[in-house]
Amino acid sequence: MPSSNSGQITTIERHILDQQHHYPDASGALTNLLYDLALCGKIIASKVIQAGLMDVLGKTGLQNVQGEEVQKLDEFADETIFKLNDHTGRLAVMGSEEHDEIIPIPKKYKTGKYVLLYDPLDGSSNIDVNVSVGSIFAIFKRKSPEGTPGTLEDVLQPGRDLVAAGYIIYGSSTMLVYSTGQGVHGFTLNRMLGEFLLSHPNIRTPEKPKYYSVNQAYEPYWSPGVLRYVRYLQTGEGEPEKLGLSLRYIGSLVADFHRNLLNGGLFCYPADRKDPKKPGGKLRLLYEAAPLAFLAEQAGGAATDGRQRILDIAPASLHQRVPLYIGDKKLCEKAEQYIQKYDGAGA
Repeated sequence: MPSSNSGQITTIERHILDQQHHYPDASGALTNLLYDLALCGKIIASKVIQAGLMDVLGKTGLQNVQGEEVQKLDEFADETIFKLNDHTGRLAVMGSEEHDEIIPIPKKYKTGKYVLLYDPLDGSSNIDVNVSVGSIFAIFKRKSPEGTPGTLEDVLQPGRDLVAAGYIIYGSSTMLVYSTGQGVHGFTLNRMLGEFLLSHPNIRTPEKPKYYSVNQAYEPYWSPGVLRYVRYLQTGEGEPEKLGLSLRYIGSLVADFHRNLLNGGLFCYPADRKDPKKPGGKLRLLYEAAPLAFLAEQAGGAATDGRQRILDIAPASLHQRVPLYIGDKKLCEKAEQYIQKYDGAGA
């Protein structure tokens, strides 16, 4: 969905400033925060594209709070995002998928009115085999009084309170996709200029879905409702015409979501019985599900955990996990219908 006006070049800085005009009382802090995140994306991309030539592939030997092996690029991306945002005076507190607790702003710096949550490098298990990975970010306004240290309450907010969200995907090209509640817009990094240029204005989820994305290997661990729903995606049972969906699954959430956002479809990661430690699903509400749900709805799609809208879930903990069905709105509604019908209220 490239820009229809090929004669006009719009940088991400210009676009963010234009978006700011929708908010007459804006101070510019959010604008600058978004531009700082674009800079983070450029720095991380510079490492990702040289990963095979530099000592940034492989594992660090450490585990994160999720019990997952920390990749070297995970660590680099996490530090980059923190260091470019800890001193600006725009943030009250941060939260990262890689940290057990909230990340306070160092005492020597002023705090601001926004909260930044991020997954520094989603899909990092695919780094060593050159599969697309990405960074996801979510921005809230703080709840605690300005001028004081940020709190856990500032972080534990439902997705409906987001003021901005987005992701940066590092693949054959580097793209930044974001929304401040005024539609979804995509920018491609021009490496020669070192700048993100508007390439996908006002992204809308295609009316006809093409793909469904799910890890079919977990089928033995799914509930009856999920099994029947995935069969519906495959066959379109009960529909006047077959859905005709093709299975496409990369195993990198940002990459799967990005493809379906542009081409139409649904990504799902149901709850399963394979890992007793993760009965509620694998994906993190604050760092993955909520920010992508914000984008999906802004593009005309939807996101649900199979029972309720993702953006309505009030997080109870920093690393809360949820099932996720995200993308085409009608397919999300079908997921809720199948799970309610075949799994009931207690499953």
